[in-house]
Amino acid sequence: MNKQDISSIKQLLSSKKKIVIVPHKNPDGDAIGSTLGLYHYLLKGNHQVNVLVPNDYPTFLKWIPGNDTILKHDSQTKKCDTLIEEADIIFTLDFNAFHRTGSMESVLTKSKALKIMIDHHQAPDDYATYMFSDVTMSSTCEMVYHFIDMLGDTSLIDTNISTCLYVGIMTDTGSFRFLSTTSKTHQIVAQLIEKGANNTEIHNNIYDTNSYERLQLLGCALSNLKVIPESKTAYITLSQEELYRYDYKKGDTEGVVNYALSLKDTVLAAIFIEDKQEGIIKISLRSKGNFSVNELSRAHFSGGGHTNAAGGKSHLSMEDTVAKFISILPSYNKALNDE
Repeated sequence: MNKQDISSIKQLLSSKKKIVIVPHKNPDGDAIGSTLGLYHYLLKGNHQVNVLVPNDYPTFLKWIPGNDTILKHDSQTKKCDTLIEEADIIFTLDFNAFHRTGSMESVLTKSKALKIMIDHHQAPDDYATYMFSDVTMSSTCEMVYHFIDMLGDTSLIDTNISTCLYVGIMTDTGSFRFLSTTSKTHQIVAQLIEKGANNTEIHNNIYDTNSYERLQLLGCALSNLKVIPESKTAYITLSQEELYRYDYKKGDTEGVVNYALSLKDTVLAAIFIEDKQEGIIKISLRSKGNFSVNELSRAHFSGGGHTNAAGGKSHLSMEDTVAKFISILPSYNKALNDE
């Protein structure tokens, strides 16, 4: 995003606007944190602002400041569609293609509102008038901080904004351990703490709120863990029946794939989760070093993401999906073993 873009956006925001902010389907910590962080910032400009999410999200994110203002498209469709149709500006955060919004894709595509993208995923679609896209950034929340900084408004960052942005940076960096965590990331986090983010409380709210059932599900997942030593790969499966057995709630499988990646000598990890309602197997992929799960997912599982973290899906059965995954590994063995 160049100086001319920033100047134009600053001019746009100098007068009251109807603004809608949208994240991707199944929003995570970075999606909710970035949308609510931007929401609190834009309210300071006296704008009419609404955060619209495609569907529900995990309970451990529902304490974040501004959560009670969020509207869900799948259950409040008419109201959300009207707000999109009447919007002057639509910010799309933490995604870069409308199909990532599920049922919102059609109404967003048809909208005549000016669109501003803030996102750190690869291969963005060309739908936005102004596009802040940077795959080197740790998170969209870090990008929202930079966006506010470019507009010259870091003095407006308060406890609410700091808390929201800290959530997304913390979760998308794996608590600051992923390669995308830079010295600049830590400098921004330091600023957020100075401006009111309570890092201990935020970490506890995200990671230390397990239910008994969630821990039982984790135990089930770990008992399903399989290792393929020659490919330096580990994977986990969870069937729909297993999800039902342990009273699965949205977000209960968040981070489980990282247990597989934590195994010594493992470079590639996957989790396959059956979703009979959507008729798919949801796939999360993680890797170490330079092995790109983004490329693997794009090539074989209709997905994508980042070099070390990506998602995908399969319309095959669980058994056939896992068999397909195992069958493609030999073609990646050299790259995996080079790591």
